[in-house]
Amino acid sequence: MNDLSTADIAASRGPGRPRSFDMEAALDKAIVAFSERGYHAASIAELTSAMELTPGSVYKAFGDKKGVFLAAFDRYKSVRNALRDGAVGKGANGRDKLRRLLQFYADASCGEEGLRGCLVVGTATELAIADDEAAERVRRSMAATEAYVFDLIGEGREDGSIAPSIDGRATARLMVSILQGMRLVGKAGRSREEMTSMVEAAMRLFD
Repeated sequence: MNDLSTADIAASRGPGRPRSFDMEAALDKAIVAFSERGYHAASIAELTSAMELTPGSVYKAFGDKKGVFLAAFDRYKSVRNALRDGAVGKGANGRDKLRRLLQFYADASCGEEGLRGCLVVGTATELAIADDEAAERVRRSMAATEAYVFDLIGEGREDGSIAPSIDGRATARLMVSILQGMRLVGKAGRSREEMTSMVEAAMRLFD
């Protein structure tokens, strides 16, 4: 199954073929299964059970296990990006928005969500080296995050909250490493206080 998105799935049903289940709700459950178990360890039986669907419904909607995974990855990115934008958008200036971005990742890197881990990080470590479609999704995701951080740094330099001497491009790359590293560290079990202390350390990059 190649590069199948939720929109593609919906379009493929055609007229007169109503969907018998909530696609987004099913994908949200698949995200949890893949994040906790990993792609290879999550069997199709476990996925169908988690998604509360019959194997026939899963195969009809997604084609195969990889189809479920790719659709789940796209859903994961869409949801996480919306939540991120909502949190960061409350910032008063570029520097405050960067702090909120770091805190957003810190909050996701502790407790149950931290132990579950990030689907992007999991895909990068488990699939990207051997699967071109997975590798491309990881590449696009990290490139988009880098561009997002770069824009926030630029905003901070313009509004005076970040020193103009900061190298925006290099610092954005470093920030991506920090953000994704926070999600990886979180899988080992970290408290919110520990993760928040990393936020304060990382903010010194902008001094």
